Amino acid sequence: MSTGAWTFNDLKFPKPDLEVFKALYSDAIDRLNNAKNADDVLEILFEVDEMSRKAKDLLTAAFIHYTQDTTNEKYETDQRWVDENQPFLTKITMEFNEALYNSPFKEEVQERIGRMYFTQMDITKWTYCDENIPLRQRESELMDEYQRIIASCQEEIMGEPRTFMGLQGFFAHDDRNIRQQAFRAFSGFLAKNREKLEQIWDELIKVRTEIGKNLGHENFLPVGYLERGRLDYGKEEIAAFRQQVLEEIVPLCSKLYEAQAKRIGVDRLMAYDEKKVFSDGNAKPAGDAEFMYDRIIEMFMDMSPETDQFINFMLDHDLIDYESRPGKAAREYTTIIASKKAPFVFAHFDGSAACVQFLIEGLGHAFAAYRSSRRQYLSEYYSSTAEIMEIHSMAMTQFANKYAEEMFGEDAWKYIYATLHDFIAFIPFGVAVDEFQHICYENPDLTPEERNQEWRNLEKKYMPWRNYDEDDDFMNAGGFWFHKVHFFVYPLYYIEYALATVNAMEMYQRFVERPGTAWKEFLEITDVGGSKDYVEILKLANLTPAYEEGTIARSIGYVKQKLEEYI
Repeated sequence: MSTGAWTFNDLKFPKPDLEVFKALYSDAIDRLNNAKNADDVLEILFEVDEMSRKAKDLLTAAFIHYTQDTTNEKYETDQRWVDENQPFLTKITMEFNEALYNSPFKEEVQERIGRMYFTQMDITKWTYCDENIPLRQRESELMDEYQRIIASCQEEIMGEPRTFMGLQGFFAHDDRNIRQQAFRAFSGFLAKNREKLEQIWDELIKVRTEIGKNLGHENFLPVGYLERGRLDYGKEEIAAFRQQVLEEIVPLCSKLYEAQAKRIGVDRLMAYDEKKVFSDGNAKPAGDAEFMYDRIIEMFMDMSPETDQFINFMLDHDLIDYESRPGKAAREYTTIIASKKAPFVFAHFDGSAACVQFLIEGLGHAFAAYRSSRRQYLSEYYSSTAEIMEIHSMAMTQFANKYAEEMFGEDAWKYIYATLHDFIAFIPFGVAVDEFQHICYENPDLTPEERNQEWRNLEKKYMPWRNYDEDDDFMNAGGFWFHKVHFFVYPLYYIEYALATVNAMEMYQRFVERPGTAWKEFLEITDVGGSKDYVEILKLANLTPAYEEGTIARSIGYVKQKLEEYI
């Protein structure tokens, strides 16, 4: 859908001449060193930010194109160029940042643009060294290899080949035999590629461990925490959060799944039953995929003047790639074309209830990026910490519950219940993913079999309801984690989802009780972008970090009450 304005596919992103690019930065550094006052420094900074946006756009566009079709040789070549040259671009940027950091006008500049710009500089310095350039290049190669393997999935279900994401779409099917077949195909595909996936993960662990050691650390964890921007909390706080999850959420989830097993009439809830919430079927969309997509668009148009303006921008410029197709990477994400202040949403949408939720989440991310990029004058501030960005998406999904009837008709209540159930049930999985990564990076010499056993132990700890068929050797040996792209592509990125889910549920309660106030607070945390730190942004919406004692019990109170009322 387009109005004739530019679209993403119209945009051209020529590779820069790296020597010219370096010369431009060198000139900016010379001018910076000779600046007479803070105004001169700021003028140079904004010029460099403009150059930086163009470089970021090249990297972003290559990534989008590659994930749109991982079988396209040109896209793969372009992505390889990015992987090989990104460390070079990072080094050039760091040299400018070093000059800015040492400027005699730094304090005045910081007062005018905020301290987070310099905090990001610190993180870049703390996580970069020349010795790591070849390691980072190898890391990128391994990440791409993982994505190619997953994108190659063409397992047959119901007479048709299915992508990896397509298989998962059958996990909520009404027919238990089909759910089981889909899960077996899912498990079988991973099992067929197990050896290669284990090799990729093993090498990634070793590469990342060496990256950490080159930066003066015992392992990769301190680097991973810095790269995730975790300056407000550390391992101790996350351990405390996991303990709260064990005490407050795991028992609730066990209760929910026990009730679900009785409701759908099974003696033992299996992994392929977990998405089958109701005996007479989960929420049925009121129409086909195009109908449901249109309802989501109409929802954004109706929700507020702010969301209406946003969604029309996305449509005018064709910034939503939602169709599933062979070769398309099995993942969902939102990014931004910085120079155009244009968010881009990448999804797999088949019109199912799960895909409705995922697409709304992606558009929630995009809405925040759209707002912040129009209010923050530095591209560095277009995005916030991951913990905050996940609140953007998860809160938007829960706000959308008021439109459930338009999308699901008389099944609206089923969709709302299942959505709240999914949010609660996700948190134990989220902390398991986080703890597993800590185990792997703290113990880089574990064998593949030992790592898999560690994962199975965590499933039993945080998801005691999780059962696999007795003859599914791959899953029973701890293979479920292989499907999660974050392990391979976004190291340590996952606990953010769990932390944000807790805060999003608190915002949802306010949205039900005081919608005007809740929406105002939501806009506050979108508009601020990355100009403040995690805890400061939470305070803007009167939220507290989820790892603080008692936060989980308080924040999930409303959702817990609604779920328990139903069961």
